[in-house]
Amino acid sequence: MDPLEKLCETAASFFARGYAFGSTGNLSVVVDDRVWITPTGASLRKVVPADLACISLDGAALNANKASKEYPFHLAAYRGAGGRAKALVHLHCTYAVALSCLDTLDEANPLPVFTPYYLMRVAPLAVLPYYRPGSGELAQAVGEAAVVHDSMLLRNHGVICLGAALEEAVDRTEELEETAKLWFLTRGEKLRMLTAGEQDEIRRVFRGVR
Repeated sequence: MDPLEKLCETAASFFARGYAFGSTGNLSVVVDDRVWITPTGASLRKVVPADLACISLDGAALNANKASKEYPFHLAAYRGAGGRAKALVHLHCTYAVALSCLDTLDEANPLPVFTPYYLMRVAPLAVLPYYRPGSGELAQAVGEAAVVHDSMLLRNHGVICLGAALEEAVDRTEELEETAKLWFLTRGEKLRMLTAGEQDEIRRVFRGVR
């Protein structure tokens, strides 16, 4: 499938499944050193390839469509990742946003490791301070985190997940949201966590696999 059609199909799928609502969220892919990103103020439900904004990695507009106001952190993430990332998903999905708003959140350990899939696809999860959406401060923080992190939780805002391909960024986003959901559903219960040895085995066996 054409990468732009795939981006729009993915955006619509997120909306249909309740991961996005209204005009929230934005996605992008890098194709031949050009960044194709969902447009500002548009619902992911109905974006088509002709609506996508195209910008250079330096932020220059390459078509007439206006990019999402969050485009600065998309560009910062791609620069920070140093070529490791070719796709970015940013959503305000319910359980992850709820997690990001907890005053008691342990930012060094925001989610417990109770499934191997969270460890394989998401961890380590960076927690970034709150900055105004679209701000330069947010872009800078995302760019710095992207040097070593593919998954980020933005305080009082949402999630960012990077991938070498769009499918990988999508998998990370879905796994992060579902893990946050499990965490809220089981709060107050005594949970069995993966032991340090079990976590080490996952890292060893699935090294480089997401």
